[in-house]
Amino acid sequence: MAVTADISGVQTRRGLAMLVMVISSVGISFGGLIVRSMDGADPWQINFYRSLSLVAVVTIILLYRYPGQAVTRVRNIGRPGLMGGAFLSIAGISYLQALDNTTVANTLFVLSAIPFFTAALAWLFLDENLRRATLVTMIIAAIGIGVMVVDGISVGSAYGNFMALLTAMGFSAFAVIVRANRQVDMLPSLLVSSAIILTLALILRWDDLGITLKDVLLCFLWGGVLSGIGNALFIFASRHLVAAELTLFMLLEFALGPIWVWIGVNEVPTRLTIIGGCIVIVAVTVRALLELRRGSDRLKRSRPNV
Repeated sequence: MAVTADISGVQTRRGLAMLVMVISSVGISFGGLIVRSMDGADPWQINFYRSLSLVAVVTIILLYRYPGQAVTRVRNIGRPGLMGGAFLSIAGISYLQALDNTTVANTLFVLSAIPFFTAALAWLFLDENLRRATLVTMIIAAIGIGVMVVDGISVGSAYGNFMALLTAMGFSAFAVIVRANRQVDMLPSLLVSSAIILTLALILRWDDLGITLKDVLLCFLWGGVLSGIGNALFIFASRHLVAAELTLFMLLEFALGPIWVWIGVNEVPTRLTIIGGCIVIVAVTVRALLELRRGSDRLKRSRPNV
């Protein structure tokens, strides 16, 4: 009975982790729209204020969760946390460079490769294999991505596409490091990433950080609310999902992003982008719902009859 209860508990936590990843990905998917809605802040100015707000939110979360021990928790991330923060900073810097040099849709097309990069890295370094259901979902999502890419990738600049690729590789490395160290709260690694970005932004834009109040507020919304809470949820989910599953649910972000930009600022995606995005959304949503139902069914079976 105890073994069955443990299995049911694990399955329920997996389902909850998947739901958390869906919520996180939907929230972060508004990043492209936020950037396109700004008055004129450049990528380094955006990164500065976005990182500043991220530091504030992560610090508040750490102080709330670990009263009197926040500094110790930051130290506990060790070398893996520093490496993870470095890779995440590369992803953050490259992401805004990509958005500044190509369309939101093109950037997200390339970022859709994150689950596949992550699966390869996790297989090489963590010896993690994929469940059949996850593999099937990835195949279906890959079809959706392929449909999106057919007539979209050609309209972007080579530099923008390369920066998007660098973003994908940086975040995949971060995801694998977080998964490999799931026994440690890696939330402070976000502080490392933000510190690196803030330092570089100050060096490059120390005399030109003046932007409009609207842009500052949008940066704080993106960095503090969406990225801060979204990344905290991502790190929570990393304890219950393998690396490839973690990033698989991020495909929702990449499918929804072009839609929000289309609705908000009329950056119109192609018809194939919409079709491919719908395929990705349906595949990931069905996978999450099936996992939640599976966990619920196992929990019911594990309860003794009265």
